[in-house]
Amino acid sequence: MKLLYTIFINLLTFGMKVFALLNDKTKKGVEGRKESLQKVKTAFSKTDKVIWMHAASLGEYEQGLPVLEKLKENLPDHKILITFFSPSGYENVVKKKHIGDVICYLPFDKKTLVEEFVSQFDVKLFFTVKYDYWYNLLAELKKRNVKIYVISALFYERQSFFTSYGKWFVKQLKKDVDWFFHQTPFSLALAKSIGLTQSSVTGDTRFDRVKQLRKRNNHVEYIKDFIGNHKAVVFGSSWQAEEKIAERLSQKNSTLKIIMAPHDLKRVDHLKNIFPEALLYSEIKNTKLSDSKAQLLIIDSIGLLSKLYSYADIAVVGGGFHDAGLHNILEAATFGVPVVFGNHYKKNPEADDLIAAGGGKSFQHESEAAEFILFLANQGNEEELVAMSQKAGRFVDEKPDSTAMILQKILS
Repeated sequence: MKLLYTIFINLLTFGMKVFALLNDKTKKGVEGRKESLQKVKTAFSKTDKVIWMHAASLGEYEQGLPVLEKLKENLPDHKILITFFSPSGYENVVKKKHIGDVICYLPFDKKTLVEEFVSQFDVKLFFTVKYDYWYNLLAELKKRNVKIYVISALFYERQSFFTSYGKWFVKQLKKDVDWFFHQTPFSLALAKSIGLTQSSVTGDTRFDRVKQLRKRNNHVEYIKDFIGNHKAVVFGSSWQAEEKIAERLSQKNSTLKIIMAPHDLKRVDHLKNIFPEALLYSEIKNTKLSDSKAQLLIIDSIGLLSKLYSYADIAVVGGGFHDAGLHNILEAATFGVPVVFGNHYKKNPEADDLIAAGGGKSFQHESEAAEFILFLANQGNEEELVAMSQKAGRFVDEKPDSTAMILQKILS
């Protein structure tokens, strides 16, 4: 099986290099990996004590960040390394203020590449987030007696671990990982059913992260003036399906204010074609909002979404009407905002929990979602809107401090 894994990594590496010729996002990942070794060589000495967090992409980074921040507080003499597999994670984080001494792409999981990379510094503690496992990396770290953890671990029935060929992967995890901190009891039960007993349930660290969002300054210039005395629907990380919902809302209720933050800024021009009267956030400072009749505002910059939810009466979170993957619904719920999304979210257990708590609702079709939003926004249904808002906020409030439980285990 180890030979098959080596073949798979070689094919993955080759495939990404070929696809990079056609795809800009993949090209960034391939080219970025060429710089990873030099980055750690420049920033670290071979005796530097390093805490290393690996995240597949941006969502996993947000999950792991509360733990990383607390580890830095408790181990101030350690340096911080953050690695990503996906360009969407790396590109977003590297442009922001962060606590990493080095942020780079994870090298391809070839034994020689991994050995050279890890040998440049003294890793004391490594953790990966959710379910991004690279077996040569884990083996090399364990060979160096590094403590290895999985934060917000999430096992589900369709993973390779639960297939006939998955025994090798389970064996490696059992040998290399010191502890799994699971998001849910179901994930824990699945892990124990295949012998991964070094586990406990600590919940989802994203709840700790989104609780922190309330405490910062969430002011976004011009937004309050744009909304005025109207109800506002914020579309976060919208795709084509969410654009259809926005169209329906604008046709049926002209008093609603709609704010759209697309998942990809390349869709801004398309949105402008659908909504020719819409304002662009980059140009809003040139608009006299008291005279403007624009119903829709397009956010054509990154980094504002989590703050924009604080202005919403209702939030629509993208990715759930197809298999792209539901984006972060907790960033909206933490502000006590009802959350609407599609029903494709099999890897997002928090979505079922939010629905059960009464703070969110999913739909199979865009038209159904639009009708529900129109119902909530109707002046005569204020009680339903307030009740759902309170349930969304309470859902986040009642979650335990996962980070504290994880830190207690790691530092002990």
